[in-house]
Amino acid sequence: MAVSEPTPSTQSAGSSTRRAFLSKATLLAMWGGLIASYGTFAAFAGRFLYPAKPRATQWLYVAQLAALKSGESMTYTAPDGSTVAIARRDNQGKAEDFIALSSTCPHLGCQVHWEGQKNRFFCPCHNGTFNPEGKATGGPPGEAGQSLPKYPLLVKKGLLYIEVPVEHLKTVKGGITKPGHDAVLLAKCSLNKKVG
Repeated sequence: MAVSEPTPSTQSAGSSTRRAFLSKATLLAMWGGLIASYGTFAAFAGRFLYPAKPRATQWLYVAQLAALKSGESMTYTAPDGSTVAIARRDNQGKAEDFIALSSTCPHLGCQVHWEGQKNRFFCPCHNGTFNPEGKATGGPPGEAGQSLPKYPLLVKKGLLYIEVPVEHLKTVKGGITKPGHDAVLLAKCSLNKKVG
């Protein structure tokens, strides 16, 4: 039995269906990419035009006033994982004696700490300095005009409280607030003693 060679008419029919398929597949891929890019643009525009709702905050206990003397600082870890540097600047027993600033440098995210002897917050990564109010005074943050975000404080019956975001907290029966399953610690505090 002899095998017949394909005739030119069957070859062109096969290649034209292949061309038609590739043409349709390419057109479909192009439309898919166009729709995806416009969809992404629409999502970004929606986030810009309709920003997220404000974060839920709550007043949480930090320490007794007597535990922190003037010139000392402590690091407070909020339930959402952000770290806050709390420094005591005076001994009048008021909330104004303290300042609570994010301890994450806005330049590259390094951890800042309070230097009581120099009356400033310092970032060791690139020698960034911040005044006691959190405004950058030197280094890359100073050149960029960046500041450390500030947290409100409250003194009540000899205790210091801070208002922080509480997304990772859940309320259980009886109204008691406890950390959620993904919160490592409700509040972790360490005291930095005054140097000099």
